[in-house]
Amino acid sequence: MVSLCATVFNEAESIEAWVRGLSTQTRPPDEIVICDAGSTDGTVDRLRDLAGSNDRVKFLVEPGANISQGRNAAIAAAQGPIIAVTDAGTVADDDWLEELVRPLEEDEELGVSAGFYRPAGRDFFEMVLATVITPRFHDLYPNGYPPSSRSVAFRKFWWQEVGGYPEWLRVCEDLIFDIRMKDAGARFEFVPGAVVSWYPRPDLKGYFRQYFGYARGDGHAHLYTGRHAVRYGAYLLGLGLAARSSRSRLARILLTVGIVLHFKRFIGRVFDQQPYDDVRGAVRAYALIPVIVVTGDVAKMLGYPKGVFERWKAGSEEGLLDVEVQPHRAPGDSGAREIEVD
Repeated sequence: MVSLCATVFNEAESIEAWVRGLSTQTRPPDEIVICDAGSTDGTVDRLRDLAGSNDRVKFLVEPGANISQGRNAAIAAAQGPIIAVTDAGTVADDDWLEELVRPLEEDEELGVSAGFYRPAGRDFFEMVLATVITPRFHDLYPNGYPPSSRSVAFRKFWWQEVGGYPEWLRVCEDLIFDIRMKDAGARFEFVPGAVVSWYPRPDLKGYFRQYFGYARGDGHAHLYTGRHAVRYGAYLLGLGLAARSSRSRLARILLTVGIVLHFKRFIGRVFDQQPYDDVRGAVRAYALIPVIVVTGDVAKMLGYPKGVFERWKAGSEEGLLDVEVQPHRAPGDSGAREIEVD
């Protein structure tokens, strides 16, 4: 038995596409458990209308729940020994669930089946943004990667073993959950054919706030400390080289090499995916790359120290529950974080 679990908040405008993707699965879930975090836009009513008389769908309402609390509530109410997790704001391929749970059904010793996601967009900017920040398959670590909770399945046993998703985290919760399962001994398998499409924030302001929140969560969870240190160092070095570039040929060369290396993988993603229709679109897409990358980098460099300070001030993981953060998530936006790779 496979239980599909999700948490939603103010998703009325995007929920129909999500439900439609789930309704056409070649391997339907045996039950669907949805936890609403107190939506005020009619999300639950819309979901009930879409579900109709389907008795496999169960609704919970937990006003004010963060993403971890909502997921945990849904999983706790689920009956299946295999839990599949995805997010509103995504659209699953027709064979997503079949591909995702097959390894778990064929190998009783496997703990986690990690799917993947592709960039999508409702307009040109969203498509380019999603392409730039979504890793390609060959960007992933050789031994797999921390799966995003927009496309993952695991045995409920392992969720119980590690105490569920960490409710003291509003973001990065799926990364900590992955790490805890791996540390506890769960075996992971990457399933590249289990794919959902996801949609990013609609503008640079929303994207900046999102990545500020991600980095703030890194500070809360003590994640990626070395990576953040490297980012600060690289930008400081770059500013120093830029200041000397008018007087030093070597500084200009080093600055140029550094810029090329920094943007190389993002250019590669746009080249591979080609989120444009013509030459004009290609020029616009490639011109957006530095804007998107630098915006995200600045957001991370501002968000991380704030998160570290808040973690220090809170004094404990539980103390972070009292820290004010953004709402559950933006309407139409999947709650899971884009995986960062070196």
